Amino acid sequence: MTSPLRLTQTANEAEITEFFQKSAGQWRSERRYYTLPEGETKEMVSMITIRFLDQGCAELQKLAQLHELPDTVSLICGAEVIWNSTDKLKGRQESQGSTLFGVLGNILYRDRGFATSKPITAEYHFPNSETLCLRTEYNGSVFEEELKLIGNKYRTRQTIISRSGEQLMIGQYLEKRID
Repeated sequence: MTSPLRLTQTANEAEITEFFQKSAGQWRSERRYYTLPEGETKEMVSMITIRFLDQGCAELQKLAQLHELPDTVSLICGAEVIWNSTDKLKGRQESQGSTLFGVLGNILYRDRGFATSKPITAEYHFPNSETLCLRTEYNGSVFEEELKLIGNKYRTRQTIISRSGEQLMIGQYLEKRID
């Protein structure tokens, strides 16, 4: 019989487990999107709640099923992110929702993408223990993200969206932990 639990984690898995644990909590995210090449900007404010997910929890089991992973495979950890976003300049709600993240090896599994409601995967790596880099590709687009923890109270994020080798949008975020 094959056990779905593994006794050891890879170095990347240990780093992302710690990164998700440090990210858990409530955040106020202020972000600006730059549409290229025109430079049109959009400013957003989001309230974000991040919950760390332990291996074997129901949410990670559901995520593994969405990705049609074998029953013998168990995602080692994950996070649930819930957001409520408002257009800063217009003062009206833009979006709200949630997404699940799960980890196995150097792959981050998601129940949805930035521009799709379908399950997607991203490759990830850590240039240092406080900085998570993701690369996601789907529907002809490439999404490159960098999330950086700055002490306990701040995170920065940057997203670059490209298609056919041309950069279409840059998103820059400053996130402050809410006590």
